[in-house]
Amino acid sequence: MSPEDRIRRRVLRAIALNRTPGLHFPGNFIELSFDRVASGDTRVSYETGPHCLDAHGTTDIGSLAVLADFALGTAVRADLDPATRLATVSMTLELGAAPRAGIVRAASRCHGFVGEGEGRTGRGRVVIEDAGGEVGYGSGVFMVLKPPPQRTLHPVPLRKRGDAGPAPLAERDLAPEELRILRHADQALEHAAKSGQPFIRHFWGFLPQAARNAASCVMPVGPHVGNRVGYVQGGVLLGLAAVTATAALPETWTLSTIAAAFISPGEGSALKAQANVVHHGRRVSVIRTEITRSDGRRVLEVMSTHAAT
Repeated sequence: MSPEDRIRRRVLRAIALNRTPGLHFPGNFIELSFDRVASGDTRVSYETGPHCLDAHGTTDIGSLAVLADFALGTAVRADLDPATRLATVSMTLELGAAPRAGIVRAASRCHGFVGEGEGRTGRGRVVIEDAGGEVGYGSGVFMVLKPPPQRTLHPVPLRKRGDAGPAPLAERDLAPEELRILRHADQALEHAAKSGQPFIRHFWGFLPQAARNAASCVMPVGPHVGNRVGYVQGGVLLGLAAVTATAALPETWTLSTIAAAFISPGEGSALKAQANVVHHGRRVSVIRTEITRSDGRRVLEVMSTHAAT
């Protein structure tokens, strides 16, 4: 089976997985494996492949951020009602290197709550590893919220790697929203073949345009990047900011630290990321990135540091 056929089959399997409520399409697409769930020791992982490798053969930052975000949130949710809705308030990642191909693991734990009842916030820490050991660590703060009106939330299906799960769906069996995801994947495969950019960049919509000391990226919004209440998933948002910030510098620079404040839900037809260099040193550069909705409302505010390689 060709890499393209494997990717298309994975999309169809993820759509089938997504019919069981509780997770979201990005998590089903990279097939998050919930290897252990407890507030003091939560372990989540995914296996890389043609569907999520970046140009250098390492896992793409979007998939990595989805993993980190969900590992942190799962640890915070571990001692709550399994269907509890959490919203990411802030998140940081410190990266020593991009994880290589293979299984990428995130080990997280909850460090308690501030406040009580709806609106209280939980804090967590995460360590990210590949087969060679630790590649980064981070932290996150999550707020407990009520479900949106007239929407019932379900517990996350705690699938593990190797679970059989449903078979990939046939195209003729897809609902309109599911067919929209498949058509988007087909377009991403086509554009990847023509452009030389990895499939995952086209699939997420991470295609920034560089300018002098700046970069911007317009990411179309669709069900392929949505969370379980219909907004753009927090890890995808962080990945969009990271890719756009990185594009504002030459390829000899690498992302070192990223810190994000989540301000409002990512919704609408598209999101725009705008990155501007605020300091360009010999060894370290600092970039501010802002993500806004099509109506101009701010979604994410990000500061990142980048190291010369």
